[in-house]
Amino acid sequence: MMKLQNDIVLRAAKGEITERSPIWLMRQAGRILPEYREVRSKLSGFIELVETPEFAAEVTIQPVDLLDVDAAIIFSDILVIPQAMGCAYQMIESKGPFFPQTVRNEAELKGIHVADPHTDLKFVTDAIRLTKKNLNGRVPLIGFAGAPWTIFAYMTEGSGSKTFSVARKILYTDPAFSHKLLDMIADSTIAYLKAQIEAGADMVQLFDSWAGILGPDQYREFSLRYIRKICKAITEVPVTVFAKGAFYAIPEMADLPCRTIGLDWHTDIRQARAQVGSTKTLQGNADPCLLYADEETISAGVKSMLSAFSGTPHIANLGHGLYPDTDPNKVRHFIKQVKAFKHNQ
Repeated sequence: MMKLQNDIVLRAAKGEITERSPIWLMRQAGRILPEYREVRSKLSGFIELVETPEFAAEVTIQPVDLLDVDAAIIFSDILVIPQAMGCAYQMIESKGPFFPQTVRNEAELKGIHVADPHTDLKFVTDAIRLTKKNLNGRVPLIGFAGAPWTIFAYMTEGSGSKTFSVARKILYTDPAFSHKLLDMIADSTIAYLKAQIEAGADMVQLFDSWAGILGPDQYREFSLRYIRKICKAITEVPVTVFAKGAFYAIPEMADLPCRTIGLDWHTDIRQARAQVGSTKTLQGNADPCLLYADEETISAGVKSMLSAFSGTPHIANLGHGLYPDTDPNKVRHFIKQVKAFKHNQ
């Protein structure tokens, strides 16, 4: 295994208090970069980019070259899992994902299968291998997948939604079906993440993007239990769990067999640290809208955030993904300020 030239993210993810907070950003490879838009313009759309390893590897590495982040995250999409299970999706420009066929009952469950990452998702593992080769040990590579509840929400709802009322209704009206589908998603995700690690991912993150749409009891039953199942299965590399909006579940996340808990920008850092304890790594959690501010305000925001995390294992990030109209120079300033901050200042 090639020795990494910059391993600060990995050291922090393993619980080490590092010389500074390492930094990477959710959605760092994407529309904020003109270089990404140039690559994207050569293709028919987002899904073709995800499914073409050469281009996916290229845009994965762009933020390392152009933004100076401490880690790359493979360019892909959480919705490759339902597609690999037999529930295809389309990406509609300016509207988001759309599933022509949903999975809402036992009969429709027969039309899907547990994904085989070596066949159904080979384009992702090929992209990881190519990215690792081209990174040549400069920084770690992060793999990822969507958490089962978030994937379930899309497969049953059929698209994005403000409420996911169809998906939530099914949890109440057919819990037996819900658990069967969630188990299939969890098994697919475990195999998928293990294949990513085998291909070269140095750490992995689970994105529970729609965690906050559930109440605490339903979140425990229909999300946390499957996140726990995945975390228990992935022992090869550090695992991060990022559950947007599930601040009420942080005390229970402290007991998950994962190394890092990602915090969204709604979460009070010191309170989260008190709930999680001093040994787990926390990641986050600047408001993405901070990066619309002037440089002085961004610098103050960085100082406030990092001071709150000081003295404990931490990976700097935003509390959600970069917004597409963010000025890349503001992003660079944010990253430079994080790297310049000393925890004793």
